[in-house]
Amino acid sequence: MSSLMGLGTRAMFANMATLQSIGNNIANANTKGYSRQETQLETAGGQFTGAGFFGQGVNITTITRSYDRFLTTQSAAAASVASYDSTRASQLSQLENVFTLGEKGLGHAAGQLLNSFVDMANNPSDASARQVVLTRAQELSGRFKAAGEQLDALQGGVAQDMKTATSTVNALAQQVAALNKQISAQNGTGHSPNDMLDQRDQLVAQISSYINVTTIPASDGSVGLFVGGGMSLVLGGNANTLKAATDPYDPSKLQLALQEGGVDRLVPGSAIAGGSIAGLMKFQNEDLTDARNLLGQMAVSISGALNQQQALGLDLGQPASMGAPLFSVGAPKTLPANSNSGNAAIGVTVSDFTHVQASDYEVRYDGSDYSIVRLSDDQAVTGSPFSAAALAAGVNVEGLTIQLNAGTPASGDRFLLQTVTGAAQDMRTVLNDPKGLAAASPVTASFGADNKGTATVASLGAVNNTLDRTLTANFTFTSDTGDYNWETVDGSGTVTGTGTGTWTAGQPISVNGFELKLNGVPKNTDTISVKPTLSTAANNGNALALANLDKVAFVGARTLPDGTLVPGKTITDAYASAVSSIGVRVQSANSAANISSSFAAAAESARVNKAGVNLDEEAARLIQFQQAYQASAKVLQVAQTLFDTLLQAAGG
Repeated sequence: MSSLMGLGTRAMFANMATLQSIGNNIANANTKGYSRQETQLETAGGQFTGAGFFGQGVNITTITRSYDRFLTTQSAAAASVASYDSTRASQLSQLENVFTLGEKGLGHAAGQLLNSFVDMANNPSDASARQVVLTRAQELSGRFKAAGEQLDALQGGVAQDMKTATSTVNALAQQVAALNKQISAQNGTGHSPNDMLDQRDQLVAQISSYINVTTIPASDGSVGLFVGGGMSLVLGGNANTLKAATDPYDPSKLQLALQEGGVDRLVPGSAIAGGSIAGLMKFQNEDLTDARNLLGQMAVSISGALNQQQALGLDLGQPASMGAPLFSVGAPKTLPANSNSGNAAIGVTVSDFTHVQASDYEVRYDGSDYSIVRLSDDQAVTGSPFSAAALAAGVNVEGLTIQLNAGTPASGDRFLLQTVTGAAQDMRTVLNDPKGLAAASPVTASFGADNKGTATVASLGAVNNTLDRTLTANFTFTSDTGDYNWETVDGSGTVTGTGTGTWTAGQPISVNGFELKLNGVPKNTDTISVKPTLSTAANNGNALALANLDKVAFVGARTLPDGTLVPGKTITDAYASAVSSIGVRVQSANSAANISSSFAAAAESARVNKAGVNLDEEAARLIQFQQAYQASAKVLQVAQTLFDTLLQAAGG
């Protein structure tokens, strides 16, 4: 009789436990990260009698959760990549707003300035035309400055986001470490603390959305979290601190570091493949740096081209003088690594604005030689490495002069050269007087009254600073095929130089630092005299040269190791190329974000299909075990009835 009652009691407990786990599943059907739980039952085993083995009912072994480590890890990893892609795409969309097209763009402002020189050339003495040029110049420098400040604001936003993200990760890591302790404490019970495990998995998934982690389970039930290819974020019940540390070179930038044992160890950016922090670092270290350098390169190039041409003309001053600079830009910077042990000071200046590249450079000293690496493509510059003597004297690379100015380096010392990074933000229009615009050419051509040919001036202007304004150049053609003799004479009539040449249609005649281009054809005995300009009010030679800069490719030329010159771009083409480069990155990032988001959704769906709660299934099981519970109660009721009958028979 007691065995029947025991069977009923065990059955009721087992079915009640199962109903409880079903009810818990239903209650948590919409709880994020919850894994469906199931009561595990086993037969209690048989009892031997002379008539055979009689069953003793059912035992509750444990409560398990529906969990697949592979699917859970895959879901967290996919979500980490999606977070990385979406973060970078979001930052790039903000960057794209800096490089706008149309009337608000830098390209339009540059075009307006160059076009204003045409109006000044039409009437070089007109004060209003000159004032328009200065207004356009101020607008251009203002747009460069505003764009540079926008990039600084983006950098500030990235730094703040990184600090916030690392603080969040540290808080989550502390919770994982605390759960590790609790789970380890329950390890000896032989039963899994399912809700704690779900909670820990959810915390790990949240951490992965900020930075991808590798999880390694331990025998005590805890799980270790590692970042950057083996640096421990959580180990057992201890959590290390993730920090947004100052960049070894640039204090305005932040890098990721992990504090272990009181020591900050930088986490290599290349070792972080997912999470919003990785997206921020990718944007900061590559996209934002490239954009800043593209902007700076254009600022250096257009200011250099206009200042150079301005210096080759005469202003309206009394007396007239060669033009003063129109713009100033931020100077190149040298940033020593904070780990340097030497005291060397390396300087860098722009020596040829047409060859300046949109890149930072790193100088590395190995104890004997200096290697210079272009960081945009991680390639050594032509001629690298350089000896200590060469660098002390100064080396010219890619439009820059790099020189060891003072001090002594130690082996392993490194220096970051930011050649154009701050150029745009610090761009200014430094010429304020309209009369200071050098519209006039410093030399004027006159043709002999008895000339027989049809030659006239197409253009005349200084091309370099070797022009001697005290000299007059006289040309006499000696044939109808363009042969000529030339001489230069000073103010006293003394001949200071002579020579011969042959004029070719479309090619300039170059003497004394100026170039003369002709329309028409000169004949034998024709003469041309190029004299210093005496009246600047009506001369527009240099204004025409300034206006013609819109056709000159002065941005980003390169000289290959074999001496081949790779032409640069015009300012319009350079800006269009920069806009295109940023646009391609935005498009690629948005595409990657869409793909990774879809993959993350599919991975999470696969995990949920395995671990999630199906309400239809739980409802069916609820009815099933309700009926089983009622049947168990009926067994107990029958046993009670039989027991009562037995008592009555014994009492009678």
